[in-house]
Amino acid sequence: MNKLIKKANILVEALPYIRTFANKTVVIKYGGRAMTEEALKEQFALDVVLMKYVGLNPVIVHGGGPQIDRMLGRLGLEVKFRQGVRVTDRATMEVVEMVLGGKINKEIVTLLNRHGGTAVGLTGKDGGLILSKPLTAKAWADRLSTQLDGSPDEDFGLVGEVQSVNPHLLINLQRDNFIPVIAPIGTDPGGHTYNINADLVAGAVAAALKAEKLLVLTDVKGIRDAKSRHVSTLSRKDMQRMVKRGTISEGMLPKVHACLMALDGGVRKAHIIDGRTPHSILLEVFTDKGIGTEIVA
Repeated sequence: MNKLIKKANILVEALPYIRTFANKTVVIKYGGRAMTEEALKEQFALDVVLMKYVGLNPVIVHGGGPQIDRMLGRLGLEVKFRQGVRVTDRATMEVVEMVLGGKINKEIVTLLNRHGGTAVGLTGKDGGLILSKPLTAKAWADRLSTQLDGSPDEDFGLVGEVQSVNPHLLINLQRDNFIPVIAPIGTDPGGHTYNINADLVAGAVAAALKAEKLLVLTDVKGIRDAKSRHVSTLSRKDMQRMVKRGTISEGMLPKVHACLMALDGGVRKAHIIDGRTPHSILLEVFTDKGIGTEIVA
């Protein structure tokens, strides 16, 4: 009986959050070990489907770097990074599109549907969802407040950045109770295809949809301060100061910039959370304490 009472108390604790977030959009950047470990994949799918059934509108943007690396290795193609960005020639772009827009995207859609959801897979090409332009190495270094390595004339190839997101397709899918699952691939007005950082796509999608929340799944417990202490809540200005001082660096920088992009676009809160924690998105959205680092405007 005590176990049943404990379950009932958990449901009661979630009720205010279910009421608050009813019919609101939550954009989830899905990546890291939550995408590769079978148990975590199953839990993620269950969590997203549950969110949909209790009245939220989840939208998923996924990455897939390790899977791309493995496929490039199998094909004998070089894996090359500069400034933390995958240098993408035409052959690499074909692999990126095949892995992200094909294999990974459809695996996530299938998993969600198997657990009772109604998911649909997209790339930025579908319905003119993501208009993009080439990302230069200088622009990337300036954005991340880092020094430019290598030649200033050497860029990333077919790596893009988001110019705009057309939210109408996503809004229509939400209205029909679909769960959109987006691979971070975009096109420019000339029809050229670009590989885009998934964190930044998630931030741009959240801003375009005026989402209630952006959740960024990582393989760490959140943001740490200069003394390596976990920070549970940050203001936008505090986070900008930490970036300028170098306290936030390397792989966390694109995630932080995605959060800033979302907040600038009208998203109320952004969260960087540990996707290795079972049911991490439910803990963040539906409990009193939450997990990870919350960034507020």
